[in-house]
Amino acid sequence: MHYDFVLDSHCDTPSMLLEGLDLTQTPQRGHVDFLRMKKGGVDGAFFALYTSNELSGDVALRRALRMLEACYQAVDRGARKGMAAFAFTVEEALRNKAAGLRSVFLGMENGLPLGEDLDLLRYFYRQGVRYLTLTHNGNNAICDAAAKAAQGEARWGGLSPFGRVLIEEMNRLGMLIDVSHVSDATFEQVVALSKAPVIASHSCCRALCNHPRNMTDEMIRQLAARGGVIQINFYPAFLDQGFGTDPAFSAADEKAEELQAAYRNAIGAGTAPLAKNLNEKVILEMERDYNVAMNELSLFPAPSYQHVVDHIEHVIRLVGPEYVGLGSDFDGISVAPDGLRSIADYGIIRSELQARGYTEDCIRGIMGGNFLRVMRQAEQLAD
Repeated sequence: MHYDFVLDSHCDTPSMLLEGLDLTQTPQRGHVDFLRMKKGGVDGAFFALYTSNELSGDVALRRALRMLEACYQAVDRGARKGMAAFAFTVEEALRNKAAGLRSVFLGMENGLPLGEDLDLLRYFYRQGVRYLTLTHNGNNAICDAAAKAAQGEARWGGLSPFGRVLIEEMNRLGMLIDVSHVSDATFEQVVALSKAPVIASHSCCRALCNHPRNMTDEMIRQLAARGGVIQINFYPAFLDQGFGTDPAFSAADEKAEELQAAYRNAIGAGTAPLAKNLNEKVILEMERDYNVAMNELSLFPAPSYQHVVDHIEHVIRLVGPEYVGLGSDFDGISVAPDGLRSIADYGIIRSELQARGYTEDCIRGIMGGNFLRVMRQAEQLAD
C-alpha cells in the first residue's frame, strides 16, 4: 500500500510570494494557492527557494532568506484561516491531511546561497528545508549543471570536492538530494556516493523530449535501482520536442520575462536594486502590463496534459510504477499544459491514469506516495 497523499514536489511559489501574493485567495497570476490546491485535491506541495546562478553568493543568500521568511508568513496566514500548515516530516504531512490542512514543504533550488559552508546547509535544514536541488542553470561550488555541460562548459567534471562532502552531510541530516538541473556526470557521481535514495524533483524523460534537462533511460534506471524517484515536470518544452522551438512562444515568453523582471525590480522583489523615482501610478501600470502578458501566456496553445502521463508511462515501462511522481514547476514556468493550467487541475492526471487502466494503489504512488516513501527512507537513514 502507498501513502494516500497527493504531492507536488516542486513549485516556485516563493518567488511569487515576494510579489506580495496572498495564498489564502486566488491571485491574478500564478499557478498555486491554498484554495486551488484544495480544488485540485492536492494535499501538499514543496515550495522551492530558487536563486539564479547569475547572482553573487551573498545576494543569493539574502534572496533565499527573504523567500524563506515569505513562506513562513504565507503559512502563518493560511494557518490562521484553517487552510495550511508546514510539514517537515512525513508524519506531519499525514496529520495535516487528517486535519483538512494543505501541507507546505520546503526545498531549496540551487545550492549557490550555501557557498562552501556546511553550517548554512544545517541552518536551512533547521528551518525546514528538506531537499536541495544541487544547482540550477549554471555551475556552482557544488557541481556542474546540465545547461553548462551541454555547452561544453563543465567546471568540475561532475561534483566538486566540496560537493562530495555536502552529499555526505545531506545524508547525515536526512535531507533529500535533488539531481534535477545537474549534468549527467554529476548525476552519475551523486547516485554512486549517496547512501540514501536520490530524487529528481522536476524532470522529464529525454527519450520522449531530447533536452539536456531531461533524464536518459539509463539515468532513470540508476535512480530507481537505488530507490529514488523522478517527478515529472509540466513545462511543455520538456514534454514536447517541438514546443520549445515555436518562435511565437519564444517571443511571448521573452516579453513576459522582461515585464516580470521590471515589475519585480520596481517593488523590490527582483534581483536588481530597488528602482527609484517610480510613483504608484507607474508601478500599477507595470503590474497591469505584467498581468496581461502572463494571462496571454496562460492561454498559449500548449501540449496536452496527456503528455505528462506519457512521460509517467515511459518511466513505468522502464522501471515500474514505484519510481515516478509529479513535480510541476508551477509558478516557475510561463506556460502549463492544456487541461493542466494550474494546481486546481491536478484531478485530470488521476482521471487519465484511471482511463489508461492503472490500479488505485499504483495511482496513489504516482500522485504522491512514491515521493513520501523516499522522504521517509531519508529520514530513517539520518544520524
